[in-house]
This record gives sequence, C-alpha cells and structure tokens, in this order.
Amino acid sequence: MANWSDPRMGAANFAPAAARAGAYDEGLRSYMLSVYNRMASGVLLTGIVALVFAYSGAAATVMTTPLAWVIMLAPLGFVFALSFGANRMATSTMSLLFWAFAVVMGLSLSTVFLAYTNTSIAGAFFATAAAFAGLSLYGYTTKRDLAPFGTFLIMGLVGLIVASLVNLFLQSGPMGLVISVIGVLLFAGLTAYDTQKIKSIYFQVQGTEMAGKTAILGALNLYLDFINMFLFILRLFGSSRN
Repeated sequence: MANWSDPRMGAANFAPAAARAGAYDEGLRSYMLSVYNRMASGVLLTGIVALVFAYSGAAATVMTTPLAWVIMLAPLGFVFALSFGANRMATSTMSLLFWAFAVVMGLSLSTVFLAYTNTSIAGAFFATAAAFAGLSLYGYTTKRDLAPFGTFLIMGLVGLIVASLVNLFLQSGPMGLVISVIGVLLFAGLTAYDTQKIKSIYFQVQGTEMAGKTAILGALNLYLDFINMFLFILRLFGSSRN
C-alpha cells in the first residue's frame, strides 16, 4: 500500500517546482539588473557629454545655428528607429544605437548647463534619482496590476506634448507651470508602469533572442522617464543663470 504521507514524495514533487521558481527569480533579477545598468550608464553618458559640450563653449555657438534643430530632433529619430526596428535589427545594432542616442541626447541637453545654475541641476538630479528609485521599486514589487493605467498615461503624454507645443508659441508662465507639474506626475506614473511592464515581458522572452532586445527597449523607456522627470522638476524648482 502506498504511503501517501511519506514526506519524501512531497519533497520530490516540490523540488522541481522550487528549482524552476528559483531559476526564474535569478533570471529575472539578472534581466532587470541589465536593464537598470544600461539605463543608468546611458544617463551618465548623457550627463558627461552635455557637461563637456556646454563648458567647452561649443554648445553656446552651435545651439544658435540651424544645426541646433538637427541636434534637438535627432534623438526622436533614434527613438523611432529603436522602437519600430527592433524586429529587424541585431541586438548588437540596437545596443550601438542606444549609446549613440545617449550621446545625441547629451548634445541636446547641453543647454541645461547654460540656462540653469549648477546647484539647481544637481538638486533636480538627486531629487529625480530618489523619486525614480522609489517609483521603480514600487512598480517592481506591487501586486497591483498597473496595466489599466497605461492607456490613461499614454493619453496624458499626448496631451502634454500638444500643450507644450501650444505654449511654445504662447509663452505663458502659468501654463508652463501647470505643464511642468503635470509632467512630473505623468512621468512618475510612467516610471512605475514601465517597470512593471518590463518585468512582465521577461516571462514572455526569457531564453529567447528577444530577451536582449527587450532589455534595451526597457532601458530606453526608463531612461526617457528619468530624463523627462528631471527636466520638469528642473523647470519647476531650478534657478536660472540670468
């Protein structure tokens, strides 16, 4: 007669499941770590390029010429290329484009060092880093499904872009303040949402060639969340050099 209470039988059934869960957790941690490392390295590279370009005097000269439009619009081209060309590109090509994007963003953001004081920039950066860390941790650990908020956040992002373009011509101070406040809140929400989305995507791509590509795209999304939150915080609390 079978001994149904034999603990060895339960242990035998449990061991493979535990091993699979452990392997999944280890794989997920490695995957998320690669996303965060790439994102943080991209932000660091952007900051170094912006700082060097600004303090070399090149930014003050170049950003007053028509070439400034090329520099400002080039990052958008890289984002579209990475987002819509992932299926056709090799992982190495996507990685190269990501680093090129970080460099071009550095050139574009060099004007920040010309417009704001160093103290303001440092304060906004550390405030953004603290907020980003907390929000991303929430997105990673929460059991609440943030997917329903995705549509709302995307619609809000579209509205924010339209409002920013309108205010580019109106130059309204109060409207600019409202846009900055909404921008901070919007990208705060996107940080948590994108983190959870990146985590959930790992389950679909683990062990496949797409894992490397989705890690790059995840780093790109978090990079954009960080940079945009930083810029809106800087506009809210930054002190102008003038």
